[in-house]
This record gives sequence, C-alpha cells and structure tokens, in this order.
Amino acid sequence: MDFTTLTFVSAAEALEKGELSSRELCRMLIEKRESIDSRLKAYIHFNPEKIMAHADEADERRAAGRAYSKFDGLPLAVKDNFAVRGEPCTCASRILKDFISPYDATVTSRLRRAGIIFAGRTNMDEFAMGSTNENSGWEPVSNPWDLQRIPGGSSGGSAAAVGAGEALAALGSDTGGSIRLPAGYCGAVGLKPTYGRVSRFGLVAFASSLDQIGPLTRDTRDSACLLDLMAGPDSKDSTTLPQPPENFTDRLAEGGLKGMRIGLPKEYMDGEGLDPEVKNTVEQAAEKMRQEGAEIIEVSLPHNPYAVAAYYIIAPAEASANLARFDGIRYGMRDEEGAKQGILELYRKTRAKGFGDEVKRRIILGTYVLSSGSHDAYYLRAQKVRTLIRQDFNEAFRQCDILLGPTAPAPASRKGELTSPLEMYLTDAYTLPANLAGICAISLPAAFSKSGLPIAVQLLGPALGEKQLLRTAHQFEQINQLQIGTPDIPA
Repeated sequence: MDFTTLTFVSAAEALEKGELSSRELCRMLIEKRESIDSRLKAYIHFNPEKIMAHADEADERRAAGRAYSKFDGLPLAVKDNFAVRGEPCTCASRILKDFISPYDATVTSRLRRAGIIFAGRTNMDEFAMGSTNENSGWEPVSNPWDLQRIPGGSSGGSAAAVGAGEALAALGSDTGGSIRLPAGYCGAVGLKPTYGRVSRFGLVAFASSLDQIGPLTRDTRDSACLLDLMAGPDSKDSTTLPQPPENFTDRLAEGGLKGMRIGLPKEYMDGEGLDPEVKNTVEQAAEKMRQEGAEIIEVSLPHNPYAVAAYYIIAPAEASANLARFDGIRYGMRDEEGAKQGILELYRKTRAKGFGDEVKRRIILGTYVLSSGSHDAYYLRAQKVRTLIRQDFNEAFRQCDILLGPTAPAPASRKGELTSPLEMYLTDAYTLPANLAGICAISLPAAFSKSGLPIAVQLLGPALGEKQLLRTAHQFEQINQLQIGTPDIPA
C-alpha cells in the first residue's frame, strides 16, 4: 500500500478492515519523511520513537475491541502554533525555541480522544505572520512541486507535507488566508471554517478576531471528517458559537449542483494583478458548474479593494497586544545581559533578539495604529471598513448560495521574488476578506499551470454555511476530475 495515495478516510477504512495496522501506517509516514524532508523542510519537530509508541498503543486498543474511534491510530501533522501536551510549541520563533506545552489545545484534546496520533510539528511563518513561509525562525519551507518556489504561508509546512505525501492531513490556522493560500500553492485542500465554529483555545494568538483553525487535506471528504472531530462550542473560548456539532461528512454527496446559484464577484475577476492562467481556471470552473445545472451570476463586493488595507491595520494591532506576553519573564527566551541592566532592557533585548523582522514590523505597525494620536484615524476607520465588507458579503449571499473566485493572484512565486512586504501582503488579496467577514471558505486544486504548478479555486459560503460549502466543493471535485497526485521529489 502506497502512503501517498491514502487519504485520511481511506486510511481509517484500511485500519478498520485490518488491511493495515497503525504501526505499518506510521512506519510508512516516517520513511516518507526521512526520504524527502531534508529538502522540503516541512517539519520542525518530529519524534519517530514517540509516534511508533502511540501507534502500538492504538493497535493494542483495536485488537482488544477498545478503539477510541474509527480514526484511532491515524497520524496527523500539527502546525507549530497549537498546544499539544508534552510537545514543543515554538511558533517557528527563536523566542520560544525551548518551550514545551504543558496542556492540550481544545482541538488537539478532541482529536486525542478520538485516538489521533500527533505526528510532528510543521514549519510555518514565525507567529503565523507571512504568506511565503520565508519568515520561519528555522529554515524556509519549499514547495513540493518546485523546490525553488514558496509553499505559501503561514501554514506552509502543513500544506507542503500534505502536498508532498508526507502527511495524511494536517492542522493549520487561518488569519488572512494562512490555510487556503498554501493549500492552493501546494495542491492540497484547505478549509477555513466560520469564525467561532472551532475553538481557538490553545492556539497561540496572532489576531484574535481573525484567527480560525482548520484542516489541510488531500480531498474535501477528509476536510469534512476532521471538521466533524474538531467543531463545537467550548467553555474555554467565549468566541465559539453555540451551535452543537453537526455531521458534515455523511451527507456530503447529497444533491448535485443543479439549481444552485454560484456568484462570481466582479472585483475578484477584474482584479489588478490576476494571472491570466488563474483567471482562466476560475472561468473554466464556473463553466463546468454551469454544465451541471448551476446558475452562474455576477455579484459585486464593492468594498473589497479596501480589504488589504483594513486587514493590515486590524491584524497588526491585535498582534501587538497578543505578543506583549513574550517579554523574557514568564516563559520563552530571556536575555540575561538585558536582565542585568533593568526591566526595560530585559524587554528590549529579549524581544529584539527573539523576534524576526516581519514580527517586529507588525508589532511596530500595530502599536502605532493603536496609539492615542492614530487610533481614530487608522484603527477605527479600518473597523468601519470591515463592517462594510461584511455587509457586502451578506448582500452577495442574498443573491447566491456560494461564491467562486481565485485563491491566489498567481501560482507560487520563486523564493526571494517578493522583495517587499507589500508584494507579500497582496498575495492575500483574495483570501483575507473572508477572515474580515468571519465567513467560511475552502481552497481546492483545480488545474495545473503551463509550468506544472497547482492552480486553486476558492469557494466561499456564508457564516455557518459549511454543509453547503463542503457539498459544493465535493461536487466540484467529482466533475473536475483533477488527478493531483504527488510530485516526485528526489531524495
């Protein structure tokens, strides 16, 4: 059995039928990682002995008829900004290089109860701040389809691991597209649920009103399955929504596209900088849906051109507050030379040495827009724009069921090609509006560029519209029939 052809669901079925043991499955994962990750750099932390010990425990439970769930013994990669008890949680930052989490995040606790094995911590942009994964405090991740290109960020390690076939599935976090953008670049499926659908307790906060947890997988069914396991209210996170857990998987194949209204936002399709191949891929996706009976209508999101500017005020403002806790006193790196010179020097030198350039840039920007002389001029106006963007989406969803558009303006760029922060920020132009509005969205591989790189489309649904979103995504996978496969990465 080839590990790279297994999905999360098909691996679970193989375990249930006795065609595969958890030990065999985890051994295949370890061997695949050992053969390619020295070139990919998708994982920061990986403990084969611990993984195999958990696999043996899962096999013993299953043999005794005491499996925790049908997924007991499946390995799952986890982005390195989730708390996993007894595991490193560094956020790819030197300021947390020796930190070990003393507790589980809510999502990792729920997955642990299902018997999921946490198989490695994946690389990322430091504190999830970046769109290229070149901002890691360790080494930058490579795109599995072209090692000279970026995998996208910030969940680049998770996306690269899934895309390369060295993870069945992975967890990521999405603040402005950090699940969907790397999924699009690496040929994976990336789901951002509705804000509040999944608890954020135990996720190291970047921007608390924007962050959301979701899966990166090989197909939509796997995404629905993992959302089933993770979603639901949580007393430890007051922002979770009160809706009880729903079954997103069982009714995934119900109904076709006939009669559905699919909206094409004109601001997305006419956006400056949209690559012709990407635009053509979206138009072809719309035509395939039309042939299946869907109605394709043009809609408008008139305030979308202001989304990037609003986001890069709101997100850094929240980041400057959230990252104040990393000060060299409570946990993490501590500059002893600074400590000898007083508390202010301890703060200054610890943060100067511990944080990378992009994190410092966003802290400085966020602190500025929250200052007394700038708060109303920048932060307050950005929040007003955010409200208008949310209203735009609400109006669009009165006209259609699902929106269709690009995930990224172009296929993955070469490493070092985005030479300014602004160029990097603009790669999020099609993903971050969903975070500002708090709605759900999913990125799906749809085609390959002429140079052999994956091109993705994005589907967006209203708040709490995951059932319809996932069904539509699943239907598109069936009609599109893209055989994404995995790239051949030389050892």
